[in-house]
Amino acid sequence: MSPEELLAWARGPGLQITVVIFLLGITVRLTEMWLLGRATDFAAARKGGAAAGWRTVFHRSLPTPGVMKQAPLVFIGGYIFHLGFLITLVFFVPHIELFHGLWGMRWPGLPGSLVDLTAVVTIAAMIALLVHRLVDPVRRFLSNSGDYIAWTVSFLPLITGYLAVHRLALPYTQMLAIHILSVELLLVVLPFTKLIHTFSFIFSRWYNGAMAGRKGVAS
Repeated sequence: MSPEELLAWARGPGLQITVVIFLLGITVRLTEMWLLGRATDFAAARKGGAAAGWRTVFHRSLPTPGVMKQAPLVFIGGYIFHLGFLITLVFFVPHIELFHGLWGMRWPGLPGSLVDLTAVVTIAAMIALLVHRLVDPVRRFLSNSGDYIAWTVSFLPLITGYLAVHRLALPYTQMLAIHILSVELLLVVLPFTKLIHTFSFIFSRWYNGAMAGRKGVAS
């Protein structure tokens, strides 16, 4: 298969297959979580739980006391990765045009130089986090194959996209095809790995906060 044929497949049938798997996977995983249910709480509620749930969603996105002193790289690097990935995905003009072609929606993008800088900083943060995981004995012990798979499929779209934009490593058509395929790999893997937290973290934090609030306990 030539690079042009690979690119056409990735943009056409490959993308369609990926989207179907992604949507089905997300639906199945979230449905599984919903069907788990919970035991009936017969205790009288001390306070309303909904507001406490939203407070927990917000508070658990902030550093806990002492985290900046004990593990500053993990917290700062994690924030850089998540925000940087979001910025490069949502505000890069070629991505916006792709979303417009798929859904008919368009919004203002950021200057290419700013997105480029964001991508470089994000890539550096991800590498730093991986090295820290490998050299820190506790984190290395607690890590399993799922952690490294999640890192790899998240890293590949960033690095291949950067290489494609700057015409590095391989001819542009071939690198662009690899970039699109790496994004499709991420979408296929996401529902079935720890990356599902992309969608589930809000529900889990809200639920824990709401249950704690109902019992009058700070979360």
